[in-house]
Amino acid sequence: MAIEIERRFIIKGDDWKEHAFSSKQIRQGYLSINFEEWIIRVRIIDNKDAFIGMKKSLEGLINDEFEYQIPIKDAELIWKKLDKKLTKRRFDLQFNEDSWIIDCFQNENYPLIIAEIELESTESIVKSPHWCGKEITGEKKLTNAALARFPISDWSQQELKIFNLD
Repeated sequence: MAIEIERRFIIKGDDWKEHAFSSKQIRQGYLSINFEEWIIRVRIIDNKDAFIGMKKSLEGLINDEFEYQIPIKDAELIWKKLDKKLTKRRFDLQFNEDSWIIDCFQNENYPLIIAEIELESTESIVKSPHWCGKEITGEKKLTNAALARFPISDWSQQELKIFNLD
């Protein structure tokens, strides 16, 4: 069983960019968005690699997560049939000896930028960089699956303000 332990933060500004060393374009579509059960997605990376992933929230920072490579042709066929989708550019960063990823959301979720750091344990200490704003770990409304279903372009001003996205 694959366990993922991560913390997530809203990013403001672009100071993080000086630490980026690679990026990739990601399209994600959801076959199932059930926060009580499993979230199942298809992910296409740079239009050449594809994966099917299954994720289930356990508690707080911890998720079960499984991901398997599938043929790109199959992923493209599935992608075309899905209603709940999102696109983003993902950047890999190194900061204070920690590996971070930054997701810059596009289209209906622009200009949302989220940083994630995967941890060894729930007790791991995170020295959040100055470019990290509000922590959103555990905020279901800001998961990729939720953003595919209900993008920030559909949010009210009050909802945007709660997460400092106004």
